[in-house]
Amino acid sequence: MSHSKTSTIIATGLAMFSMFFGAGNVVFPLALGQIAQDQNLPAITGLLITAVGVPFFGLAAMTLFNGNYTAFFSRIGIVPGFLFALLLMGLIGPFGAMPRCIALSYSTAKTFLPGVSLPFFSFFSCVVIWLFTFKKNTIIDSLGYVLTPLLLGSLAIIIFKGLWTAPEAPQNPTAAFKLFLQGLQDGYLFMDLPGALFFSSVIIACMRTTIVAEENTQRKLIMTTFKASVIGASLLALVYIGFSYVSSFHSANLAGLPPDELISTLAVQILGANAALVACLAVALACLTTAIALAAVFAEFLHNDVTMGKVNYQLSLLATLIIAFFVSTLNFSGIAAFLFPILTVCYPALIALTAMNFLYKTHGIETVKMPVLIVLLISIGTYFWM
Repeated sequence: MSHSKTSTIIATGLAMFSMFFGAGNVVFPLALGQIAQDQNLPAITGLLITAVGVPFFGLAAMTLFNGNYTAFFSRIGIVPGFLFALLLMGLIGPFGAMPRCIALSYSTAKTFLPGVSLPFFSFFSCVVIWLFTFKKNTIIDSLGYVLTPLLLGSLAIIIFKGLWTAPEAPQNPTAAFKLFLQGLQDGYLFMDLPGALFFSSVIIACMRTTIVAEENTQRKLIMTTFKASVIGASLLALVYIGFSYVSSFHSANLAGLPPDELISTLAVQILGANAALVACLAVALACLTTAIALAAVFAEFLHNDVTMGKVNYQLSLLATLIIAFFVSTLNFSGIAAFLFPILTVCYPALIALTAMNFLYKTHGIETVKMPVLIVLLISIGTYFWM
């Protein structure tokens, strides 16, 4: 393997990590560990299935479609597929994940920035996101080579120091299987499966630059993307496990705190007031890198699929950031309350669609509409009647 190809795989693996690792990826492993306490193992196991395994399975499925999410979603019908894609894009874009990243950054930074309002902070964040996404061809390099190493370093300091100084975790009488199911459901809140499906076009485009035109190009693309995915998935899993265990060990000191304040509180307890600025850096970088990717992907979707090229990329990006700015002023808890019922209902259907599309490409199984519809109806029934 050439040095150029190896470095591209590493950079793309790091970029995958930074794209996926946003606000929910900071908050929910900490919140789960806080609840699970000494029963963290079954809880984090469930979380890893839906927060790591499922998104990277989705990336593998989308790679088989060459990153063409129109073809991917249209298997359930052109109109239903477009509407489903539009809903998911909105949720991972300016109506959900993007403003959630901004709101969490503010929740963490406000301790160190007294007097700064959420609207001002949101506006400044949107300007920074604009600067990174205005020229699309710099996204992968910026994420892979610059921001991700800084993010990983910040997270490593919190995790290692937190585990080193950790007291014994309090006992939790809750049944292990119940905590496993909670971890499984909490993985939906990360929204990384729809993120993987729409990020794939950026990732695959990067991978193609390392593959010359020759026989078995598709196979080489799949294998190269797989290698980068191993890097990204491993880093995510290690951080989730580390965060959840740090929170579980320190859970006695976190009682009553809202989820978006856990990271800053832990940083102060573990590192001291002065060094707690590391937590702000970690969260700001995590949220920035994810918001950059989300903004670029949603603006491209708005430009190509919604307006059919009538509105250029730069104007689509501006519209994306304006919407994200206003939604972010709802704060983290308000955004989370809005997202929860939608994700609980839609996420299992998306997993079903991903599985059926994977089977279609690998085994020629064409059935898709009925399995997705059945799973959707079960999800709706489960949400309203249980």
